Order: sequence, then structure tokens, then C-alpha cells
Amino acid sequence: MLLTLIKRFDPNAVWRWIHGLGVPGLFLLGILDNLQFFSTPAGGVDAMVILLAWHNPRWWAYYASMTTAGEVIGGYLAYRASQKGGEQAFERQFGRARMEQVYRWFDKKGAGFIVGVGAMLPPPFPYTPVITAAGVAHYPKNKFLRALIAGRSVRYLGEALLGKRYGQAVIDFFSKYYQSALLVVLPANLDVQGLRV
Repeated sequence: MLLTLIKRFDPNAVWRWIHGLGVPGLFLLGILDNLQFFSTPAGGVDAMVILLAWHNPRWWAYYASMTTAGEVIGGYLAYRASQKGGEQAFERQFGRARMEQVYRWFDKKGAGFIVGVGAMLPPPFPYTPVITAAGVAHYPKNKFLRALIAGRSVRYLGEALLGKRYGQAVIDFFSKYYQSALLVVLPANLDVQGLRV
């Protein structure tokens, strides 16, 4: 089934959809990207930032800022929900092994470091468990927000600048290899979310 969907994938239709969403779409997808009950396609937000910055280079910083704002709001909502849901909800959603792994990262490197660096890493890095663990561990709100804002700002400003400067090369690459990229990225993202293809 996944192979059929990938073969029917039309990059022109996706571009029209992305272009039609514009900045409100970036903001909304940024919010939804961090929520536990909703999963955006792996790299979907990143691709939108790059494509829109390439299409309108003057607005690259605005695209990055709006995406970052949406990601921070979504991340904060997930963090707050995790504070209320507790450790049992975290374990039910991600499994005991994943929970223990994230806690070991927190102990070894520090929660602020993991939240900040994790916010910079692109898919398929499993960032939702990091946000959830920070909430469950009652990591201080202000430190959490500073790390999240810093990490997401670096990521989306970098991607928007990449789109502004090298957008055509990125588009050409993914236009040529999009089916292969989807075969790699989608199953990896589904496995990260605990699902099976």
C-alpha cells in the first residue's frame, strides 16, 4: 500500500498545496508537528520552509519565524499535557524502553541540552518523546521554552536560508529522488512513532 501511495505522489500537486497554505500553513503545521495525537509527515514542515523561502526569498526570515512560533506553541502544549498526564501516559504512548532511553539522555547530557539540540535535529529524530519526558520530569518551564526557542530558531532560520540561497538545487535534487527519499523517510518516521508499515 505504501509503495502505491509513493508511486502516485505528484510533486506538482504537493507544491500547489504548500504554496496555497503559505504562512498560516507553516504556523498551523508547526503547532501540529509537536502534538502527541497528530503526526505531520516526516520533514513536511522543513520542506515547506525551504520551498516557500525559495519561492519568495525576501520573506525567508518571516517564514522561519512563523514556523518557529508554531513549533514553540505546539511544543509547549505537548509539554503541559505531559506534565498533567504523568509517567504512565508517557510509558503507554512510547513504551518503557523509549522512556528510559530519554531519561538516560537527560541524566547524561542534561535536559536543557537534549531539548535544545533535539529541537535542531531534523527527522527522523524522535523529538516528541523528548518534549514529553521534559514535561513528565517537570523540567522548569522557562528553561524548557528557552531551549525550545533556541533550537527551533536555529533549525528553521538555517532551513529558510538554505531555501533562499540553494532552493533550486534542493528542488532539483528532491524532484529527481523524491520516490527514493519517501521510501527511506516514511518508514523511518513510522517506526519512530511506534507504528509499522
